[in-house]
Amino acid sequence: MHHLIIHPDVKKSRIEKEVYGNFSEHLGRCIYGGVYVGENSDIPNVNGMRTDVVEALREMKLPVLRWPGGCFADEYHWKDGIGPKETRKKMINTHWGGVVEDNSFGTHEFFELCRQIGCEPYVNGNVGSGSVREMNEWIEYMTFDGLSPLAGMRAENGSEKPWKLKYFAVGNENWGCGGSMRPEYYADQFRRYATYCRNYGDNKLFKIACGPSDDDQNWTDVLMREAGKYMNGLSMHYYTVPHDWQNKGSATEFNEEDWYITLYKALKIGEIIRHHKNIMDRWDPEGKVALVVDEWGTWYDVEPGTNPGFLYQQNTMRDALVAGLSLNIFNENSDRVKMANIAQLANVLQSVVLTEGEKMVKTPTYYVFRMFSAHQGATLLGSVMDQETIGTEYPVPDVTESASLAEDGSVTVSLNNLSVTEEKTVEIALAGKAITAAEGEILTGPMNAHNTFDAPDTVKPAAMEGLEVPDGKLVVKLPAASVCVLKLTVG
Repeated sequence: MHHLIIHPDVKKSRIEKEVYGNFSEHLGRCIYGGVYVGENSDIPNVNGMRTDVVEALREMKLPVLRWPGGCFADEYHWKDGIGPKETRKKMINTHWGGVVEDNSFGTHEFFELCRQIGCEPYVNGNVGSGSVREMNEWIEYMTFDGLSPLAGMRAENGSEKPWKLKYFAVGNENWGCGGSMRPEYYADQFRRYATYCRNYGDNKLFKIACGPSDDDQNWTDVLMREAGKYMNGLSMHYYTVPHDWQNKGSATEFNEEDWYITLYKALKIGEIIRHHKNIMDRWDPEGKVALVVDEWGTWYDVEPGTNPGFLYQQNTMRDALVAGLSLNIFNENSDRVKMANIAQLANVLQSVVLTEGEKMVKTPTYYVFRMFSAHQGATLLGSVMDQETIGTEYPVPDVTESASLAEDGSVTVSLNNLSVTEEKTVEIALAGKAITAAEGEILTGPMNAHNTFDAPDTVKPAAMEGLEVPDGKLVVKLPAASVCVLKLTVG
């Protein structure tokens, strides 16, 4: 039996709701067919946005959505996506699949999607192929409430009043697809572009600089040294690839060794975050600059028979465990990690929903996000638990956890059983206080289990049964390959 001791009086950092964010790129069927079908579609929609997807994301309590990329952001020119749709410029999406991008989903549509979901918009500007003027004018178009040609253009296109925009990224992956830049060069470019990212009226931008790929500590060091005082956030990207980029492995056809390899590599994100935090602490000891993990998740080979540029993959209990352990890591690092955006929203990589025509399914990853939403805006609590190491060549802890205190005084505990074969038992105790009641949900199933359009409910949460608290402690049994979230009432 494992023993988890939670210290309700050891209040640490706030877990910002944006840690549970998502990422939507003009890639494959993420936007078109995924969230947007157009106003004339037979698929139920409101102003072109799929009703089923919007309802699912509201239920999941999606707090923030990043758009339009990704690599697409640094070839996106915003004026191509405004005005009458029949006159919008058509282009080839050279990054993703070589298909026609008709720009029918643009700035107005994105803000409408965020309005329907009830989430914060996070816009990614174009540094790689754009200009300072283009970025400056986009921000004015979106946020200026006054007399100007751009505000007038916005009104003519149907939005008299400006939108509220907090989160804005100055470029994406500028070390790679965003321009193949050196950190010293990008640091200067960020300073230049950010100067012209104006605050109009009471709209205050939270400016996010392009940060490192994986464990590139030199990039972080240079950016913090040269541009740290000009930014509010620094992004970080890390993908869990089970094998290598040439042979990533199947999303559904895998064995126990693949299971542990994947979880082992997913856990590396915690080590990488700590490395970058240490550098940020050196240049920013007051913690003013947030670490924004705005691309993360699993990346497998595409599903057989699909366009390789669309990055469409299925989603199993293995992905649910990657999501659960990653979110626990973000919680534990919430002193610096103030936002995270899983890649991606629909039909791309580790999606929360999959669509096919009028059908939609919620993935195991979706349910993890819905369950973990209780952590949003809560306060991380000090906790300690004994663990066992499992796996052979790729060792991982058998159970991971995090705990938080909600405003109503309840304690949320998220637990992941990483063992693919063994049930684990955990005794939970609150230091100096008693647990008086408990309720919770559990998500579990065979490691390859996933939801399909013919069987959409194969993997879904169930209520935890038999939760008793004799002597003020709670004992829970975690089935193999499971994610559990508990709400504890404190006496």
